[in-house]
Amino acid sequence: MTTSSPTPSVAPVAASRWIQRSFWLLLVAMLLSVWAVIFRVDLNPKVESDFFFSSEDPAFRASLQIAERFPSKPQLIINAQGPDITSDEYVERIAQLTEALLADPDIDSVQSLTRGPANPASVLQSPVWSRLLLSDNPRATQLVALVNGAGGAELITRVEELLADRSRPSFVLEVSGVPYVVELIRRHLLRDLRTFSLAALLVFGLVISILYRSLAPVAGTLLSCVGACLLTLTVLHLIGTPIGLLTANIATIVFVLTLSHTVFLTANWQRLRSELDPPQALAEAIRITFTASFWCMVAALSGFGSLLLANAKPLRELGVSGVIGTAVAITVAYGFYPAFLKSARKAPSHHVAQATPIALTRALGPAIVVLAATIAAFGLAKINTDPSVFAYFARDGEIRAGLERLDRGGGSSPLLLVVKDPAGGRLDSRPTSAALSRLQQQLEKDPAVGVSLSLPLLLDEARRIPLAALLSTEQLVNILDSPRYDHIARSFVDDERRQGLFFLRMRETDRTEPRQAIIDRLMVRVTDAGLATELVGGLYDLQGKLGELVATSLVRELAGLLAFFVLVAAAVSRSPRTTAAMVICLAAVPVLLLGAMGHLGQPVDVISAPGANVAIALGIDAMIHLIMAVRRQRHTGVGLRDAWERACLQMRQPIVGAMLILAAGFGIFLLSSFPPTQRFGMLVAAGTLISAVMALVVLPFLVLVGRK
Repeated sequence: MTTSSPTPSVAPVAASRWIQRSFWLLLVAMLLSVWAVIFRVDLNPKVESDFFFSSEDPAFRASLQIAERFPSKPQLIINAQGPDITSDEYVERIAQLTEALLADPDIDSVQSLTRGPANPASVLQSPVWSRLLLSDNPRATQLVALVNGAGGAELITRVEELLADRSRPSFVLEVSGVPYVVELIRRHLLRDLRTFSLAALLVFGLVISILYRSLAPVAGTLLSCVGACLLTLTVLHLIGTPIGLLTANIATIVFVLTLSHTVFLTANWQRLRSELDPPQALAEAIRITFTASFWCMVAALSGFGSLLLANAKPLRELGVSGVIGTAVAITVAYGFYPAFLKSARKAPSHHVAQATPIALTRALGPAIVVLAATIAAFGLAKINTDPSVFAYFARDGEIRAGLERLDRGGGSSPLLLVVKDPAGGRLDSRPTSAALSRLQQQLEKDPAVGVSLSLPLLLDEARRIPLAALLSTEQLVNILDSPRYDHIARSFVDDERRQGLFFLRMRETDRTEPRQAIIDRLMVRVTDAGLATELVGGLYDLQGKLGELVATSLVRELAGLLAFFVLVAAAVSRSPRTTAAMVICLAAVPVLLLGAMGHLGQPVDVISAPGANVAIALGIDAMIHLIMAVRRQRHTGVGLRDAWERACLQMRQPIVGAMLILAAGFGIFLLSSFPPTQRFGMLVAAGTLISAVMALVVLPFLVLVGRK
């Protein structure tokens, strides 16, 4: 093979100087990043109840407007199950637990059998307390703790310790509520960030060691990948992007992006060491590999860049992190790693693939892929992008079982409906008050609604007081808005008495409809009651909109990626037929992945959905490097079929090796206790293996079929 440089002696010298300078510069940057990650960068994932959307998003602004008009606080819901809820022993334990919760500085108030109702016996007849404290389980009642602020990790830990200390076989305590669920998600992400990032590093290192069997490339690869991760985390810290719902996996993604560059660079270096002297071999390997790596970087940047347009805050954060990580990965791969190849005394063993009869493979392989893609396509309609919050926890785990029991008792996910009189009437007038009561009854009949709290229930509770029947609705609301009753009316009606709030706890267990469809049905009930919906908010609504955004993103962003990849493929291949073949192969990857998820009934949540984008980015890497190898072969004067044959044999080992390394590394996430992380790892691991098949089997077939 000939090089393109007319003065081979000059290029290696210049390359050697550049390698040395860039190595020391990046080494200093990496050492500073080590210090920053240890002492400055906060690796605790930031997961809050509003983590789905940014404060500028219209969906989240609606929730903020509701919170301003109807002040409320996050709730912890504690389910207390005993043999007899009317016994003195049970009531005494509830009283002790209530006082213990009130002693916590982060809990403002607690409603229970012994605090709120006039007495425990009156709960059954109370319109408000029967809905708030009783559940479908006749042997259990609930305590509702109002949290000061959003509730943090320290509060949840103290509550868990308190409940564990007071639980008995005859007095079982379980906790739910938005602050608790958010803290559980944060813990899972943190545990995966620590445990599985380290485990993935060990797996990557083991497979790389087996593949290279040479100290310098193995050490250089691992140090480059780890250094790229540290640099990315440091840059994200400097620009104020925290570790969040999706960026908890950014370290592994950057590791993989860097690894992909080093694998193909090493493969070309291995091959050229047998043809050129060491300095010239390294310079030439960098030259021919960087062109392909550059286009791989462009493809990855487009993939992550498309996320910057998403409304969901986690997707935008992943887009920012991915763009930075992609740039860092190629910088480290070509600025830091080559120094280790330069210092290697001998090249790792390089197996030269032998030509084999592949006519049957070329025919049978694509046929199998087409059949699999056809079957998978029917599963696309079954994709669930709006799973319940319980899908974030193991199906057979105690946490999920406890949350589902609480959910069946009275719902778990809050939904806020703000309604008004279409004619602009006051809600404390007789006609409008009757409409509110009708709506309360209609909402409670909906199977998706667990508990509904509203102004009509407060009024019904107030009318149980002697002589209250003599007062008008307006007078009762004024009394409930007084300091004597802690201004309780303000939680359900605004100061002008023109808008009212219905606080719903929605059931998630066994939900088969999308959340938005359920919300639309409830809004129809508002209209049927003679009222109009002013605002919709709450976590249930945000999750529903997020599910729609994930579904839209899967279509829009994947389509946008494929459209952009047409340009990349055209620039790389310079052949319309090869470009079309590359796009077809890339399009088949998400079809196979997402269709299989649909058939298997696996939800595609906001954490696992980016796995399809990552898989495509990795898939195009293999194809770009293969196409560039074909072009190099064509420059030597061989025919098209021979060029593809030689390129496939030349690139088979690095492509298969890279894909196996990536699949093994991401496959470690299948051992996570956090289902979204499992699904993310499964998508990427399967996608890398599919990409290897597409590059080495389907792509050559599509390009060469019908050609003599």
